[in-house]
Amino acid sequence: MALPPPIRLTVAERVRGLAALGAARLVLARTRSRPDSLERALRGYAAGARPAGLPEAERAWKVIITISPRCGGDTQCLIRSVAVALYCRAGGTWPTWRTGMRYPPMQSHAWVEAGGRPVGEDARNIATYTPAFSVAAESTSNTNGA
Repeated sequence: MALPPPIRLTVAERVRGLAALGAARLVLARTRSRPDSLERALRGYAAGARPAGLPEAERAWKVIITISPRCGGDTQCLIRSVAVALYCRAGGTWPTWRTGMRYPPMQSHAWVEAGGRPVGEDARNIATYTPAFSVAAESTSNTNGA
């Protein structure tokens, strides 16, 4: 995925973004990146949040990849998606967080959506994945597909 140019961040955005990245690393370490444990943890963070709008979620995505360009790479989708979701949560909202798989060849991916659209991702590419886990704002039922 080609990265967009870095954006100018306010001090508050930089602090919130760094906190979201740090929290994402802690959540992934605590859950050992296991999908079921991660889904359960994220459901707790999503509780009580309003759904994130597309502009807010897109800004969160840009903040995260501006702070950590590495998160914009093809192999960093899990930490990127969790960090974007936590960034939004710090503002009182939650995007829909998803993981999915496609094959052949077997490949997994994690992304966030807002307003029914993938954030920072090519919608045609995302459409090739079958969602396995999904956590939306005020979500109680979170497994899609199977």
